[in-house]
Amino acid sequence: MITEGRIIKIAGPVITADGMKGTQMYEVVKVGEDKLIGEIIELEGDNATIQVYEETAGMKPGEIVESTGGPLSVELGPGIIGSIFDGIQRPLENIKILTGDYIERGVAVPALNKDKKWKFKPTAKAGAEVQGGDLLGEVQETSAVLQKIMVPPNVSGTLKTIVADGEYTVEEDIAEIETTSGVEKVQLMQKWPVRIGRPYKNKLDPDIPLVTGQRAQDTFFPVAKGGTAAIPGPFGSGKTVTQQQLAKWADADIIVYVGCGERGNEMTEVLKEFPELEDPKTGKPLMDRTVLIANTSNMPVAAREACVYTGITIAEYFRDQGYDVALMADSTSRWAEAMREISGRLEEMPGEEGYPAYLASRLAQFYERAGRVTTVGTEDKISSVSVVGAVSPPGGDLSEPVTQNTLRICKVFWALDASLADKRHFPSIDWLQSYSLYVDSVQDWWNETVGENWRKVRDDAMILLQKEAELQEIVQLVGPDALPDRERITLESTRMIREDFLQQNAYHEVDTYCSSNKQYQMLKTIILFQEQATAALERGAPSDALTNLPVKEEIGRMKFIPEDEFEEKVKAIQDEIVKQAGEV
Repeated sequence: MITEGRIIKIAGPVITADGMKGTQMYEVVKVGEDKLIGEIIELEGDNATIQVYEETAGMKPGEIVESTGGPLSVELGPGIIGSIFDGIQRPLENIKILTGDYIERGVAVPALNKDKKWKFKPTAKAGAEVQGGDLLGEVQETSAVLQKIMVPPNVSGTLKTIVADGEYTVEEDIAEIETTSGVEKVQLMQKWPVRIGRPYKNKLDPDIPLVTGQRAQDTFFPVAKGGTAAIPGPFGSGKTVTQQQLAKWADADIIVYVGCGERGNEMTEVLKEFPELEDPKTGKPLMDRTVLIANTSNMPVAAREACVYTGITIAEYFRDQGYDVALMADSTSRWAEAMREISGRLEEMPGEEGYPAYLASRLAQFYERAGRVTTVGTEDKISSVSVVGAVSPPGGDLSEPVTQNTLRICKVFWALDASLADKRHFPSIDWLQSYSLYVDSVQDWWNETVGENWRKVRDDAMILLQKEAELQEIVQLVGPDALPDRERITLESTRMIREDFLQQNAYHEVDTYCSSNKQYQMLKTIILFQEQATAALERGAPSDALTNLPVKEEIGRMKFIPEDEFEEKVKAIQDEIVKQAGEV
């Protein structure tokens, strides 16, 4: 039974309607003559408070509110990869065809193309016992993604029928499953409510790193597959470029990029660049394994909350197929600001800096849907959803509530520093403020895969960087010439770590990506310089000669050596360090 009510109060994107008895929390409704999409966020007796995901200007009391009988859900199936959606999963390309460059109110466009036929190849056979998550067949969606058509998570029974190899639309029945409550028909598409996490068997320890090819992140502050990371930083510090680099190079099968309330020009840059980017893994367009969700700052505020849930639900869907998924949310601060505005319209008691008291729990609900899991189904598949959320604290103030609550949840903190960005040091990750709680978890992988003393080399470099910070205070007072010889060697080594290792050019064809082995060998070479120079100093060599060894130029050019030539050339550089330090 569909319930109808009428608007009695309008407060921007939040309206109140009476006559809504029989509806439920988070039920989707259609508001007014234009049938604007909204969601019930509060129920009190016969009255419902509705969060409208579109502009409500011109609406008046007395207009009809019609319930749809279900929660806000996304359509999951072939056609989702390569698409650009708004916050409530309406495809922007199709909307443009219908309404032009501006989204008209109340425009209703299905998320997936219902007319397009997809080539379905069945892999299951009639008569088999199946359960949620089991594979029924496959659809080659793009050159990079083989979409696996699964039994819906809440269905189990005997596979009664399944169609033959052929072409089908997402709404055509492709299988029938005999369950205890009757026959369940299955299509290529399934729906899932965005606020409910998709089920899994169990979560696994985050002990495999998500390799990104970015030296500062991988070596010093690694994130694990299924992990969570936060990138807080002021305007212009490089949050968006950092996330785009991760999207392009991260060791993930599927990328979900959520533009949550960022400025229109930033999102436009993403929408223009991503379709043109070449996937370094396949040589095909990066969009062949990417889903974009665009919700800019001039779009309705309420839709910002929906877009992060839409993104994480799509990510979980591909995780259930056995893929490793990386979700980029840019930025969660805009989502939090939307929560603050809606909370104010509801006249709720504000928390710190006007944010709602439930800010922390909402952030936690989102980030906790990340994880490396064993998926549901007869066959165990291990896959992951990793979440990287940008935070935009006003003025770069990391003590504000959104940043602090995010840090309590996320295990990796990549703090971007405006002063580093001003010096054109990118990525501008502050090595003294940033941290990763996954270092202990992933060290076994690094030791086994890359080098047995990876952790020692990394820790030695971190100690040198901290030592440099202490020495800089003395240098500013008395100058570098007043330092003991040993400290002058340390300053030269840390300069190499900062400029030759941590700095990375996202637009250089070689330096844009650095393999795990190359990262380890580069840092090992710089630490070797420190050790050999210190040993030579103890033998009585002059510090000026050691800090001006000719091999320094070769160390500075290591980052630009192509991967296929690196092994041979870095060995020659290491031999040269030992030779030149010994000759001083």
